[in-house]
Amino acid sequence: MSLRVGFFPQNNSLWVLRHRGILERAIPDVQWVDLRSLPAGERPAPTEGLPSAHGDHLFDGGYDFIGTGSTPPVTAQAKGHDVVYVAVSGPRVENGRLVVPADSPITTPRDLKGRRVALGHGSWQTTLLLFALEQAGLTWSDIEPVDAYGNAAELFLNGKVDAWVGSYPYLTEVEERAPVRTVIETDGLFSHRSLWFTSRSFATERGDELAAIVAALQEADAWTSENPRAAAELFAADDGGDLDAWEHALRTRPWGLRPVDDGFIAEQQRAADLFYANGLIERRIQVSDAVLPEVNALVEATA
Repeated sequence: MSLRVGFFPQNNSLWVLRHRGILERAIPDVQWVDLRSLPAGERPAPTEGLPSAHGDHLFDGGYDFIGTGSTPPVTAQAKGHDVVYVAVSGPRVENGRLVVPADSPITTPRDLKGRRVALGHGSWQTTLLLFALEQAGLTWSDIEPVDAYGNAAELFLNGKVDAWVGSYPYLTEVEERAPVRTVIETDGLFSHRSLWFTSRSFATERGDELAAIVAALQEADAWTSENPRAAAELFAADDGGDLDAWEHALRTRPWGLRPVDDGFIAEQQRAADLFYANGLIERRIQVSDAVLPEVNALVEATA
């Protein structure tokens, strides 16, 4: 049976693993599935719901294992998919934040009321923005979210949106072209971790393969930490981005898989509760239902 692994550049660890051939040493028959090549599925308006393709494809034969940001497993669980968290990264608070033009009248999160805010909806950016709005006494309906992945920077630079939840290396280009001001820092508000998840059936029935994936990811992360310039070349070659910007981004990120801990579960639960309260998922979930002690023990043994 082939092992199918979903990957894309946004999960840096899996991207490096795909290009380094480490996993194939343990499992020769690996099928790498570029998430960008799969059907996008229904993508609801950012005021009506969250995209769920990443979690859906885990259960419709797209792949067996995937790495994303924090939002997709919550969305998948809310749709009734029986997901299991495998591991999390360390906090990536330096990876992004919400910015406005330097001369903008927006100075606090509360000033976002009625404003157009660009973000990659369904990613960590939705969670960060919701956390900040909650602290400011606002809800999702108080802003106009603009779902913008590929063109968010241009929308921001051209004044088509009032604010942008941006991430590196894409923020680097904007900072070089125009003065910006930070309104919402990630640090202190949201841990913004990478994570990896699978189905409960894979986690419980194909434990040897899961162990091989975890070990390979640990090795890939160690290589990236020691060789950030070479790793940056793998990303810049794909998107034509600036090599120096990619190297800077990779140097500032944590590496190594960690077991799921109580702090992360609590943060995910807060996000899930806010998604539900703001009408972005249809039912309440219990995040801890997707955590298995034996999987945590497996990750802990490789840390």
